Amino acid sequence: MTKHLITAYQKGSTKHETMTFIRPFTLDEFDLLWKDFFNTSPHFSGINQKVSHPTDIYETETGITIEVAAVGLDKEDIEILTEGDVLRIRYKKVEDDKPVIYKGIKKSSFDLAWKIATKFDLSQLEAKLDKGLLSLDIPFAESKKPKLVTIK
Repeated sequence: MTKHLITAYQKGSTKHETMTFIRPFTLDEFDLLWKDFFNTSPHFSGINQKVSHPTDIYETETGITIEVAAVGLDKEDIEILTEGDVLRIRYKKVEDDKPVIYKGIKKSSFDLAWKIATKFDLSQLEAKLDKGLLSLDIPFAESKKPKLVTIK
């Protein structure tokens, strides 16, 4: 077990407190090398694991659906790319020169990417933008679709 000390400063003050927390174990270089070796992801994996843009992903009867918040965006503003088994969705925010009195709506660029499993057919991807929600439907690959087998 190792002890770690954290010094916390209160904003606008020179007063500080030292906190101690105990970690029951630490990862050495070997552990860091192999920590994701046995990690199995269901059907897709984020290339950059931190998703900072509102996104929902779920499996349907016909494939997989990815929904991305795109409030205030036109379809011309969004770029959807497929490269092999990677799906990438991009939006680059255009800076306004308007004088801002109050800024409460988050309008930021995003660049999302996922490695899609081979059981889905990225070449059949369909995208639609409706009421500020970008919806991407990726069907199962024909050879990977679940089949009902009857017993003879």
